[in-house]
Amino acid sequence: MGLQTIMVATDLSERSDRALRRATLLAREFDAGLILVHVVDDDQPQRIAERERADADALLRDQAAALRDRDGVACDVRVVLADPFLGIVESARAIQPDLLLIGPHRRQVLRDVFIGTTAERTIHSVDCPVLMANAASAGPYRHLLLTTDLSESSGRSLERVAQLRAGWHAHATLLHLYEPPPEWGTVGDDPSGRNEPADAARADLQAFVDGLEAGGVERVVRAVGSSPAHGVLRAADDLEADLIMVGTRGSGGLARFLIGSVAEEVLRRAERDVLAVPPFRVVSRPRGVRTSSRP
Repeated sequence: MGLQTIMVATDLSERSDRALRRATLLAREFDAGLILVHVVDDDQPQRIAERERADADALLRDQAAALRDRDGVACDVRVVLADPFLGIVESARAIQPDLLLIGPHRRQVLRDVFIGTTAERTIHSVDCPVLMANAASAGPYRHLLLTTDLSESSGRSLERVAQLRAGWHAHATLLHLYEPPPEWGTVGDDPSGRNEPADAARADLQAFVDGLEAGGVERVVRAVGSSPAHGVLRAADDLEADLIMVGTRGSGGLARFLIGSVAEEVLRRAERDVLAVPPFRVVSRPRGVRTSSRP
């Protein structure tokens, strides 16, 4: 299946340049088309908003022309007048891209704690996988770190990402974090030396993978340690992965490890690119969006 349409949500900043560069590499790799989307905040005087929209449209059309001429990538643009979050979500639902790219997370700690980021709200509201481009793009991905909590929804996310991986010639490692017994403390080492919980976790992971159509992956199990998010990021460092995949929804068991607050912590702290993959189509829709765009 691979990628056919890639949407890039850009705020025209240097942060968004990373997303555009990675999107360009993926478009060339998959022979996919790009759509650049910029949202002008409509919570301002109409005259100012219209001027910003015209300026953004001109800039994006210049970027699209450069991508076509320099990189041979088919590229279109869309400028939307709306709330930033709603504009991105509605554009994604209208375009139905195979992948949405966004720039690095803005680390505004207090604001993030109280209302969350536009990036995180978007990831939980769209149907498509979302790639947050944190690192400078030097070439194709070499090592993908996939994460799972062994839930049904996690399996669906892994099957979705397997379709995206069809065109990536990259090594893939599937990570499962398990809870060590309380007597182990926070170190994650079995004092008996037998490591029976790790053996059980490996068996559980094997059975989980056997029931999926997720492609060939190396399997790794680790004790959670100090925190699940830290465990994911530590594994990415140790394995030198350049892309971390997390599922965005789950239920039961250790699902809390790789969804909700933990997935968001990975998104906020990762220096590597992060791919957030929903297991299925989202049924809820944000309301009250007022958009307009130029053809």
